[in-house]
Amino acid sequence: MQGSSKRWGARKSSGFYSLAAATALSFLAACFTTPVTGRTSFNPFSIENDKTLGAQSYAEVMKTSKLADSRPEHAMVQRCVDRLVAVADDPGNFDWEVHLIDEPETVNAWCMPGGKMAVYTGILPVTEDETGLAVVMAHEIGHAVARHGTESLVQQFGLSVIVELLAGKNADMWGSVATASITLPNSRDHELEADEIGLIYMARAGYDPDQAIAFWQRMAAQSSGAPPEWLSTHPSDDTRIAALKDNLKKARSIYAGKKSWKPNP
Repeated sequence: MQGSSKRWGARKSSGFYSLAAATALSFLAACFTTPVTGRTSFNPFSIENDKTLGAQSYAEVMKTSKLADSRPEHAMVQRCVDRLVAVADDPGNFDWEVHLIDEPETVNAWCMPGGKMAVYTGILPVTEDETGLAVVMAHEIGHAVARHGTESLVQQFGLSVIVELLAGKNADMWGSVATASITLPNSRDHELEADEIGLIYMARAGYDPDQAIAFWQRMAAQSSGAPPEWLSTHPSDDTRIAALKDNLKKARSIYAGKKSWKPNP
């Protein structure tokens, strides 16, 4: 009996360590290192999941949006996005696409998981020119490459829902979760990280990173009466501008060598 017990204990120990090793490998496979900042996050979604989520939700938004792609401003939007995407750290061959939406009252732009983007005409007076627009779109591309959308899903819905989705047991939920990944508020940390990534992408693409400060100062002037920072998921304009200034030295150094656009090889 004693010998049998030892053999059972050995088998149990071996199985335990095999399970522990498999769990550790699974965890490591779900760890994602964010470009530019080097932050490590836990994200069990794959890049293909990001692209599927973004594409599904994007199609729904486009169905109900009044597109303004025939307007002259769309050429600037497309050119700006092309320049930024050419120098971005694409983690998995994203399906980059952008449309201009005719909503003069909407001061906004976004990029869904997987690279689908929109710019609302209402933000163009604030951006003023292509460099100002680059501040916005580099930030939004930063959200996508950092995979903030699906990372937020993990945090919001918990692993049980994520496991069901990844296992294909609840395919009907994909549509609602895709929408939630876009409408979920970004955390202040995600916003500041997208700012940092965007600043570097601006510089790589030959846009003056100092103009990011000017843009957010214009936004601050426009958004008087905004709630205090502790009541918002977005950082205050003052916090955002201070963080951008902290990262300007590196961005300026990159910009000094890329004042004419030369995409990374």
